[in-house]
Amino acid sequence: MNTYKIWKTLEHKPAGKWLFSTMLALKAPYFLSIKPRYQILEPNRCELTLKKRWKVTNHLNTVHAIAMCNMAEAAGGLMTEAAVPFKSHRWIPKGMTVKYLKKAKTDLKAIATPLKAMDLVESSAYPVNVDVFDTNGERVFNAIIEMWVSPKS
Repeated sequence: MNTYKIWKTLEHKPAGKWLFSTMLALKAPYFLSIKPRYQILEPNRCELTLKKRWKVTNHLNTVHAIAMCNMAEAAGGLMTEAAVPFKSHRWIPKGMTVKYLKKAKTDLKAIATPLKAMDLVESSAYPVNVDVFDTNGERVFNAIIEMWVSPKS
């Protein structure tokens, strides 16, 4: 499935972003727990939002740390998916380093961007930065995800 092509087909249609987000969550059911809503998808950028609701909160009534990790993986993974040549290469997350910067008390927006250009000549690490912001524009979370990109055999 060429995810980026599906995004380009749906992004400007009525309810297209909702449909895309729902389809992607069904393809990767674990993300149903956070219900991400994709807003922007490009080979070097992905933005998604998460509504603060009871299911993603902790005992402090803030968005749970692992919900933000899931959000980061969803944004970083989809951005990588859009950047990797679909027919010739594949990718997988290899590791993630996170920093919890502030209590996440509102709805959130994650923005994923690459930290360096992708090497398509040989298998290599492709680091992706994901920042998560609250509705006041304050950064509450940061993740660096190491994606492993390799040619398909």
